Amino acid sequence: MEILGELTRNHRHDLEHQQREAWLTQVDILKDQLAALPDGVVHFELIIPRMGKRADCVVLIGGIVFVLEFKVNSASFDRYAIDQAHDYALDLKNFHKGSHSAPIVPILIATKSTAKGGNLNFATDLVAQPLQVGPTSLGAVILQALRDTPSSSIGPAEWAASGYQPTPTIVEAAQALYQNHDVQEIARSDAGAKNLQETDLRISQVIERSKAENRKAICFITGVPGAGKTLAGLNIAAKRASGHADEHAVFLSGNGPLVDVLREALARDQADREGINKSEASRRVRTFVQNIHHFRDEYLQDQRAPIEKVVVFDEAQRAWTKEQASKFMQTKRGQSGFSQSEPEFLISVMNRHTDWCTVVCLIGGGQEINTGEAGLVEWLTALSDRFPDWDVYASSLLDDRHYTVDGAAVALLQDDRVTKCPELHLSVSMRSFRAEKLSAFVGALLDGNAVDAHELLESIKGRYPVWVTRDLGAARDWLKSTSRGSERCGLVASSGAHRLRPEGIHIKSGVDPASWFLNDKFDVRSSYYLEEVATEFDVQGLELDWAGVCWDADLRFVGSDWEANAFRGTKWQTVRAEERKLYLKNAYRVLLTRARQGMVIFVPVGDDADPTRPPAFYDETYAFLLQCGVPSKPSQVATLQQE
Repeated sequence: MEILGELTRNHRHDLEHQQREAWLTQVDILKDQLAALPDGVVHFELIIPRMGKRADCVVLIGGIVFVLEFKVNSASFDRYAIDQAHDYALDLKNFHKGSHSAPIVPILIATKSTAKGGNLNFATDLVAQPLQVGPTSLGAVILQALRDTPSSSIGPAEWAASGYQPTPTIVEAAQALYQNHDVQEIARSDAGAKNLQETDLRISQVIERSKAENRKAICFITGVPGAGKTLAGLNIAAKRASGHADEHAVFLSGNGPLVDVLREALARDQADREGINKSEASRRVRTFVQNIHHFRDEYLQDQRAPIEKVVVFDEAQRAWTKEQASKFMQTKRGQSGFSQSEPEFLISVMNRHTDWCTVVCLIGGGQEINTGEAGLVEWLTALSDRFPDWDVYASSLLDDRHYTVDGAAVALLQDDRVTKCPELHLSVSMRSFRAEKLSAFVGALLDGNAVDAHELLESIKGRYPVWVTRDLGAARDWLKSTSRGSERCGLVASSGAHRLRPEGIHIKSGVDPASWFLNDKFDVRSSYYLEEVATEFDVQGLELDWAGVCWDADLRFVGSDWEANAFRGTKWQTVRAEERKLYLKNAYRVLLTRARQGMVIFVPVGDDADPTRPPAFYDETYAFLLQCGVPSKPSQVATLQQE
C-alpha cells in the first residue's frame, strides 16, 4: 500500500478505479517475480519526455535496463502494445544518457497470458526485440537475460541521475507545446537546446519592449536545416498564447502540408485526451496554427487591424514576390489594382495596429523551392521603403550566402536601424540527433565538393547510416528491417522526378500528407507502406526517422558539377535559368535532410532502350555519390537490423 500511496500522490490527473487496480496488479506480480532475483531498482511510471508518456515500470538489475509494459486483464499481445514497449526502449537508448551503452530489454506482460517469452534477440545498438510473456514467466525471462547478456557498468544511482536529452519530432513538439509544456521539457539540454532557449528569451524581450513602448518590431530568425526554427516559432506562439491571452499569438505557415499535418495531429491528440468531438478539437486548433494564405485573404477583405498582436511567419523566405503576388491577386482574387509583394502586404496588415505588434519571421537557408518565392529581399525592401518606423532585429548570419543571395538584401542589412542579434541564429541541427553535421554533408554534396562531403560523412559514420543502391527493392527491404517500433520510414523524390515511373514511383499521383505522416503501418496510405512517394513540397518542415531518397535525372552530376533538367512532353530539357537551377538543388537539399536516423539513396540503373532513361543519365550521379564516401551497401555497424 505504501507503493500505491506514492503512485497516487504523484499522479497528475484524477485517479480512476481502473488505474488503481492496474497498479495493485503490477505490484503483486513484481513482488512475486522479482523476489528471487539479484538486487535492483524499480522505477514506476517513468516519464518518457519526448513522447509525453509514461512507461509502466523500468527495472535496473546488473547494469541491464528492463522496460516493463503491462496489459492488465489481457490474454493477447496486440501490435500497438508491442510497438509501444519497443518505442519506450528506443527512446531511452537514443535520449537517456545512462542508457546509451546499456543493454535494454523491453518486455510486454499480458496478465491473462501464459506465454513464456521466447529467445532474446538484440540489435546492434543493444536494444532487444520486445519479449511477450505471461506474469508467471517474468522472473525466469529476466533471470535468463541476466545470464546471457553482458551487463554494463552503470549503477542504479548513476543511471537515475543521468540526463535525458530528448529530440522530439515537430509533431511531438507541437503536441507537447499545445498542452502547455515548456520547451525545456521536450528539447535536448545540449548546445542546440541552449541555443533555442536563448532565441526564445531574445524574442520575448523584443515583444515586451514593443508592448511597453508602443512600438512595432520584426525579428528574423535563421537556422541550419533541422535546427528547430519551426519548433522555436511554435514555442513562441504557444507561450504567448497561454501566458498572454490578449496578444492572440498565432503560428502562420504557407506550407500547406505542414499546416495540415500539425492541425490533424493536434486535433487527434486533443480529441483522445479530452474525449471531445474531433471537429470541435479541429476548431480549437485553428486558432493556434493557421495557413498564411487564409490569413492574407481574410485581411484582404477585412480592412480592420487583426486581432493578433504577435504573429510568427514560418518559412518567410518563401513568401511571394510582387510579380507573383500581384498576378495571383488579380487573376484568382479579383484584386485588379493589387501591386504589392506578399511580405509588404503582410507587414501592412500588422501595421494597422495603432499601438504595438511583433512579427517573427523564420528564415531557412537554401529552402526556396518554388517559382515566385521572394527570399529575404522583399521583406527588407518593404521595411525600408514603406515602414521605416519599425524596429528590425536580425540574425547575425542573415546576410550569409546561405540565407540570401541577393545583393540588394545584403546592402539593406547594413542599415543602422537593423539590430544584429547572434541569439536569433539556430546553428545546431536537432532533427538528426545522430548526426548534427548532416546538413553540412548535404551542402558539400550539392556544391559538388566531394572532398569535403567525404570528410563530413566520415565524421558521422556509425551513428547515421547513409548508403546508395541501384536496387529499389533493396532500399525498401532495408527501410523495413531497420525501422523499429513506430519509427517512421518513407520514400521521397523530387517533384521533377517524372522518369521514376518505370520504377513504380509515381510522383504525379500525390499523397495526403496527414495520412502519409500520421497514419499507422497498417494503413496503405501511410509512409510505412513504401508505396506512395512524397515530394519536397509534401515533406518540407516535417521529418521521417528513415528515408529512401529516390534520385532521378532531373539533377545529374555531369563532369564536375550538377546539371539541372526538366522533363517536358517526351524528353528532358536543360534548365538554364539560375533561379530554377537553385530551386531544383534546394528540392534535393530538402529531401536529403528529412531523415532523423539514416537514409538510403536509390539511383536507377536506367535503360538503353528508353531514350528518356539511358544509363548515362544516372551513372555519373552514382559515381559521384561513391566519390563523396557514400557506400554502395549498408555497413554492419551502421545498420540497426536485427541479428
